[in-house]
Amino acid sequence: MDHREDDVRQLALQASRYPDIDMPFALTQIAGWQSIHDKVPTWAACPDIMYPSHLPLEQCSSEATAIYKCGVVAKLGLTDSLVDLTGGFGIDCWFMSHAFQHTTYIERQVELVKIAEHNFNVLDDNCQLSIVNCQSEEWLNTHSPVSWLYIDPARRDNHGGKTIAISDCDPNVCELEENLVKKADKVMVKLSPMLDLSQACNQLKHIQEIHIVSVDNECKELLLILSADCNTDAETLPIHCVNIRKDEKQEFTFSKQEEKLSPCQMAQNIAQYLYEPNASILKAGAYRCLTQRFGIQKLHTNSHLYTSNQAIADFPGRMFEVEGFCGFGKKELKALLANVQQANLTIRNFPASVADLRKRLHLQEGGDTYLFATTLNPQQKILIQCKKRRS
Repeated sequence: MDHREDDVRQLALQASRYPDIDMPFALTQIAGWQSIHDKVPTWAACPDIMYPSHLPLEQCSSEATAIYKCGVVAKLGLTDSLVDLTGGFGIDCWFMSHAFQHTTYIERQVELVKIAEHNFNVLDDNCQLSIVNCQSEEWLNTHSPVSWLYIDPARRDNHGGKTIAISDCDPNVCELEENLVKKADKVMVKLSPMLDLSQACNQLKHIQEIHIVSVDNECKELLLILSADCNTDAETLPIHCVNIRKDEKQEFTFSKQEEKLSPCQMAQNIAQYLYEPNASILKAGAYRCLTQRFGIQKLHTNSHLYTSNQAIADFPGRMFEVEGFCGFGKKELKALLANVQQANLTIRNFPASVADLRKRLHLQEGGDTYLFATTLNPQQKILIQCKKRRS
């Protein structure tokens, strides 16, 4: 694709220079490639991929999270047939199809159906996916049960604004739940990572397990697995917290019951190592049980930072080696930061913003030093200086 790394806005202004080119189509293709170049490298590497407008690309899964879904399916079994009820750009459907004997892509928008048909063919000449242009509700009402259903409802309202609540998405999974679990052994639902877990558990009756998926410590997806024969109490549901990185996958599984029953070990001082849980764990609220699983101590009830004299290689988050710490008196700050001109500054349970504190400390951003402004039990405000041991 020519010009695929060019500035799309600048190209649009130069449209008159290319009278023989369908510029709206070309600009859509260039912008599409740019948006998934890092997000879905396997597709971006294929020169014949066709791209839709911006919105389907914004909502589509990344390659990393699509592959993760394949792993979830493999663990739970039943890999005979999959129907993706909200096919969209087709990322999830295509990657997940590799785990099934037969896959069906359902999409109501004719344009996306045509694009998916083209892309599935250029990606794999022996592609076994069936493509159907219809409403997801129509398919549910007219077809026989399958092994798995996958649904990723649109999270936009009639005015184009983003929605979070399940009932505000299209289609409404709350209304479809009973029909979904009747038509499949297992149902995978992808929801906004901003959705409150308690809300999801209160609105849906047949949740078997929950997956909170982050990529490079940014929370990307909330996945719910539904099953007709599952009426597990919300307190005992397994919650899988996952952070996918280039060189590793951090996984931590717990339940709300375990979290409630876990005594929380509180730190009286800062030990040799500092631990920061990954984004999925923070989203799930697995705070107390971390102290029991890893033998670490929590700095404060609301700080969500931990300390230990042991280096814990498999901790699901970032690990730092503590170089020093102090309160916020001028003399002690001056002594701690005597040789620090720039640092990576993080705020955890501290009454100031990063920008305000950086200005106060006269520090540039970046470098190899990491500073955490936080609160130590019971209410002592401290600044911890560290170096990273593991991302």
